[in-house]
Amino acid sequence: MELLELLVESVSTLTLNKLRTGLATLGIIIGIGSVITLVSLGQASQKAVQNQIQSLGSNLLTVMPGAQNSGGIRGAAGSTTNLTYDDAKAILESPQITTVKNVSPEYSKRTQVVAGRNNTNTQIYGVTPNYAEVRKVGVSSGSFISQHDVDSLNKVTVLGPQVVSDLFGDGVNPIGEMIHINKQSFRVIGVTTSKGGSGFQNQDDMIFIPLTTAQKIVFGASNLSSISVEAKSEDLMTQAQDQVGYFLLARHRLNDPSQADFSILSQNDILNTASSITGTFTALLSGIAAISLIVGGIGIMNIMLVTVTERTREIGLRKALGAKKKVITTQFLLESIILTGVGGILGMIFGILASLIISYFINLPFTISPFSIALAIGVSGVIGILFGWYPAKKAADLQPIDALRYE
Repeated sequence: MELLELLVESVSTLTLNKLRTGLATLGIIIGIGSVITLVSLGQASQKAVQNQIQSLGSNLLTVMPGAQNSGGIRGAAGSTTNLTYDDAKAILESPQITTVKNVSPEYSKRTQVVAGRNNTNTQIYGVTPNYAEVRKVGVSSGSFISQHDVDSLNKVTVLGPQVVSDLFGDGVNPIGEMIHINKQSFRVIGVTTSKGGSGFQNQDDMIFIPLTTAQKIVFGASNLSSISVEAKSEDLMTQAQDQVGYFLLARHRLNDPSQADFSILSQNDILNTASSITGTFTALLSGIAAISLIVGGIGIMNIMLVTVTERTREIGLRKALGAKKKVITTQFLLESIILTGVGGILGMIFGILASLIISYFINLPFTISPFSIALAIGVSGVIGILFGWYPAKKAADLQPIDALRYE
């Protein structure tokens, strides 16, 4: 019997009991769809995190108080209030540092903000005008913090789009309105351009005020939370990190780099860490989803074993008429492969649609990996062969006399 005839007969046999065939295929559909969906969402999450980090500014170094292993500067835990505005100005003005383009000193703290009857808990950033350039912050209306605002300790503020929505509602122009931060009244002078994002690092859920106002009036602090340093190019990132690090060591009168009371992180460090975390979760979720493929394969094997039992007399008759073991084995294998193949195709469609819908509702970029699709379809084919082999072999090994006598 030719392969084409076996294929036609296999399809005909499977369509005789549509409900059983559908249930057997369902396990593979769910398994393939789950793998593709979870891999897609994992990659979309990774891409979203990368976009958010990169949107903070390119060629960016962040100097943080307190030490940790970072590049050429390694140290144990240190003070968390040791960075000052003077440190930031010294980095920018130092003739020893030739790789730095711009510097942005920052003080940030999360607190409650009130406007009329509305309030929200958000991150307050005390900044200078350089922040907009270093962090690539645009202004959709009004203006950003000016140097005059910093020098005069003005009580002015620039709001992120999410804060505007929380305090004033959608579509409202807040320019000129008053808000209250730590019982201090501030006049809104600008709204930043939306960058998107969600959760703790939502860049639209921030409020900017002059650095000196934040330190001396709102929070009563003399230190900085961080210093953002923009290198002149990506190629100079490592050199800039070393120059800034050793300059601050000398400025803080520390001779031993192991005693550094600060740490320096580059965008690449943050990006690699975030990518590693999201990649680990993607692999974990994909592994869990892959279990459903095994369950689907076992379901197909059970269905094929039942089929062998039901068709015992048919198998005996065919063998009595001269059918070879190879033909019987091939037919049952074909039936198993057809089940997993159709399930794989339907699972692929289900996975892509599920990824598209979920990405839309949770505001993630839609990403589909051709590799995950090829892998899932390939695995479904392998499962069809592996779990179909035993029933096929059992059918081929039946003795004609015993099979014909089977009741």
